Amino acid sequence: MFDLFTTYFRPTRNLSVLDVGVTSDDVFQESNYFEKLYPFPERITCVGTEDGSHLEQQYAGLKYLRVRTGEQLPFDDNAFDIVFSNAVVEHVGGRTAQARFVEELCRVGKRFFITTPNRWFPVEHHTGLPIVHWLPAKLYRGVLRKTHYAYWSREEHLNMLTAASFAGLFPAEVRPVIRRVRLAGICCNLVAMGKTIEDPYC
Repeated sequence: MFDLFTTYFRPTRNLSVLDVGVTSDDVFQESNYFEKLYPFPERITCVGTEDGSHLEQQYAGLKYLRVRTGEQLPFDDNAFDIVFSNAVVEHVGGRTAQARFVEELCRVGKRFFITTPNRWFPVEHHTGLPIVHWLPAKLYRGVLRKTHYAYWSREEHLNMLTAASFAGLFPAEVRPVIRRVRLAGICCNLVAMGKTIEDPYC
């Protein structure tokens, strides 16, 4: 996905980037992978609901702010050249909350790169369970509540998206390009990319 990001945006030192959804975890290889790979960390501002202050020590010049779920981001409209958010939108609640989240990302960025797991991938990313997440939501959540994955049965913790439902979260005036990232030929992740304003640089 990072290769897709760099191909689409061609990062330079002049671009300001907001990463929405960094984590306190530094154990897993994929945790905060954007900060590990981006060549200009001093141009990154990142926010998260967890403590991400360790990132300021790891990457010179990077800025971190802690935010609360559901609140407006503390930035002006179009404050950043690019907003990046990896696998966060599926954790913010129901479709209305997800649409508000996406609208807020589009508000603060001139361009965006937002990812989420594909609901139609055969193995659900968070539980590792196969196929069960293809059931109707009510039935799926009922099954999970009877297992040790009960945490993921709650909509505010996990509300998966298809390509169509993902695209439907965006404001009417924003037209995202939806790309599919594949594993063994099957779409495992969805990426929405695009711009929110008519800017000659975009």
